[in-house]
Amino acid sequence: MNKIEVLIEELCPEGVEYKELREIFKISRGRVMSKEYLRDNVGEYPVYSSQTADNGEIGKIDTYDYDGEYLTWTTDGANAGTIFYRFGKFSITNVCGLLKLKVKDIISRFAYYYLSISMKSFVSSGMGNPKLMSNVVQKIQIPIPSLEIQQEIVNILDKFSELEAELEAELEAELEARRKQYEFYRNHLLTPIEVDGKWFMNGNEVEWKKINDICMNISSGGTPLSTNLEYYKGSIPWLRTQEINWNDIQDTSMKITEAGLINSSAKWIKENCVIVAMYGATAAKVGINKIPLTTNQACCNLEIKEDQAMFRYVFHWLSKEYLNLKALGEGSQSNINSKKIKNYLIPIPPLSEQERIVGILDKFDALVNDISKGLPAEIEARRKQYEYYRNKLLTFKEKE
Repeated sequence: MNKIEVLIEELCPEGVEYKELREIFKISRGRVMSKEYLRDNVGEYPVYSSQTADNGEIGKIDTYDYDGEYLTWTTDGANAGTIFYRFGKFSITNVCGLLKLKVKDIISRFAYYYLSISMKSFVSSGMGNPKLMSNVVQKIQIPIPSLEIQQEIVNILDKFSELEAELEAELEAELEARRKQYEFYRNHLLTPIEVDGKWFMNGNEVEWKKINDICMNISSGGTPLSTNLEYYKGSIPWLRTQEINWNDIQDTSMKITEAGLINSSAKWIKENCVIVAMYGATAAKVGINKIPLTTNQACCNLEIKEDQAMFRYVFHWLSKEYLNLKALGEGSQSNINSKKIKNYLIPIPPLSEQERIVGILDKFDALVNDISKGLPAEIEARRKQYEYYRNKLLTFKEKE
């Protein structure tokens, strides 16, 4: 028997008592805070809202509503039922609930760990907007083993959480190191130098050309009318810019129908085009389609002339030029247009040199992608392991 089992056998052999949250917590809710309020009252104290990124923090203000040890949960939206442990001075918005202990026979972090398992099961999804309001939360039951058992469980789960965070940090650091290595060699191999009026790259003379000059076709796509359901959920791959992230595109998350294709500006492009995102958060990022597909109007699709350049060479060059290309953009999201892409200059060495450069950079690119794909899987495996042990530790026989 492990230590927890020994303690349970010794201290609560008949099981443990369960109580409703309203018996052990004071339950309340946050207040409305607009973006303007956050902007006009910037300070040092965090404000938490319904998101899970950044531990729920959406900004900092110069005052605080709470000071001490609390639990908060998300009441509305996709993250409804997500529980957080808070300590210190902070505020929460009106889409967060607040739990403040009012008894001494339970530890806040023990309640946090238990509710992280059970709370989401009480979320209601009526009318398409998930909710978990105070009138439901107050009736959620929680086991109350002895404080000694609670503390031992908290110690174990805190250690698990610490180890999990350390592992994720190590994996992220490894990925970042590989990315920097790839970028170093890419910049080294793809930086031309001028000598006596001529340009050279790795000892080979290069000719500067416009992207337009090395393409047999440059196109964009279109979007079928979004309100016509007959245009969607077909079999034709349809690419949007949010799926472009310096990657090989093997499939698309959305498909359109033949009717959607005919009744829009969307059009087929051949495989192995270099695709540049023109609008939105991914503007100036590039990808390569490994299957024939269609795209929306925010994609600039470059079909490269094989006797001029290798498509993988163009991909690596435009990846290197991301910040320079993005700097040509306009508006708050730095949108670029096809004319700027067509006129963008690229150094063209002999095809044999392009092949050598691509061979080197593809190896580094593959290594980065392997780690990028493996990282979420490794993290997910560790989380499942953690959740398994957490659930075992927090499963108690209810006292009759």
